[in-house]
Amino acid sequence: MGGTKTDIATLPARTDVVVIGGGVVGVCAALYLAERGMRVVLCEKGRIAGEQSSRNWGWIRKMGRDPGELPLMIESARLWARLVPELGTDIGYRVCGITYLADTEEQLAAHAAWLEKVRAFQLDTALLSPAETDGLLGREDRRFKGALHTPSDAQAEPSLAVPAMARYAAKLGVTVLENCAVRTVERAGGRVSGVVTERGEIACQAAILAGGVWSRTFLENLGLGLPQLAVKSSVLRTAPAPQITPGALGAAGASVRRRLDGGYTIARSGAAEFQLIPAAFRHFGAFLPVLRQRWRIMKIRAGRDFFGPLGAVRWRADETSPFEKVRVLDPEPDGKLLADVMASARALHPQLAEARPVQSWGGMIDVMPDELPVVDTPLGWAGLLIATGLSGHGFGIGPGVGLMAAQAVLGEAPLVDPAPFALSRFERRAAA
Repeated sequence: MGGTKTDIATLPARTDVVVIGGGVVGVCAALYLAERGMRVVLCEKGRIAGEQSSRNWGWIRKMGRDPGELPLMIESARLWARLVPELGTDIGYRVCGITYLADTEEQLAAHAAWLEKVRAFQLDTALLSPAETDGLLGREDRRFKGALHTPSDAQAEPSLAVPAMARYAAKLGVTVLENCAVRTVERAGGRVSGVVTERGEIACQAAILAGGVWSRTFLENLGLGLPQLAVKSSVLRTAPAPQITPGALGAAGASVRRRLDGGYTIARSGAAEFQLIPAAFRHFGAFLPVLRQRWRIMKIRAGRDFFGPLGAVRWRADETSPFEKVRVLDPEPDGKLLADVMASARALHPQLAEARPVQSWGGMIDVMPDELPVVDTPLGWAGLLIATGLSGHGFGIGPGVGLMAAQAVLGEAPLVDPAPFALSRFERRAAA
């Protein structure tokens, strides 16, 4: 990460807040707490942004979001604009618009329906005609039926952005510990009293769990349930290629974003691999609607991951945790899928006809049954704030979730209505 690691000898004995997880949410929560004068220790089991926070597409979008999280995303967009100048480095942040292309009238109608549903938010999103879409893309073939376009949506390079945020947090006074897993949270009298890390104990008043796909495993070891599962997404990047348009482009076959290096990040929305683990059997029913509608799961596999780190496992505070055994989840990308995605991208965009893939990777996405995050405290665990379940669109909304987590710990008025992100919403649905 560069200049922010802390060695074993300087492990703080006491702090105000421990943040568990060095992804975009944990890093943002830490820096917002530090801005408010809190002493903060950020513990990351591996490296900052080692998992999904550096493996995502880099889109910072309002367009296409669930109305329940749209207010938080609107605020997150403002937070991005205020935060980027403080980082002191180019993270590829650009406000250059995002466009969803429509191949069919059905797709265009779905875009129009979403736009009508969120009209009260007064976004700058507009439906484009075929001619307007051609104009945006610099072509004249009327390949698309139209498009949904949001000029104010933005993008950034995930592998640059989150480490830069962590360096900024360190400048604000946050102690950033990489390769330091938190094994468990301790409490006294029903509230958090400290955490146990692999290096020793840290006394604290509060802890924020921003562990991504690891959050469910961590909470189950505390006797707490969370209906969160993980799906694997595969992504590739190309060598530099001609510009199509500055902004990102979504389409059914392939979604593309021009990178800071002139290449493209390319993937397919909703294409994922679902690994069967014990938690899948407990929560699969709750996930069926969203899996059918949105994720279009391509493969369901039962393999060694059934007994792997995200499976059923328990440990004591003095035992090695799964977080120490697997510092960074680095799943194998789906090469067959990505070959098809690349072919689709070339068919959609003539500028990519000669684009050469140079890297591919997999990432594990933490998914909730309604695809909305959880930002809440479990009953009987005062001082423990869960901030997880960003469901594949957390890079853009990460600053807002991080700020809401910090506000909850401090007892401040929340950035937006927290009700859509309450943990209890799943209990209400189960009882209905």
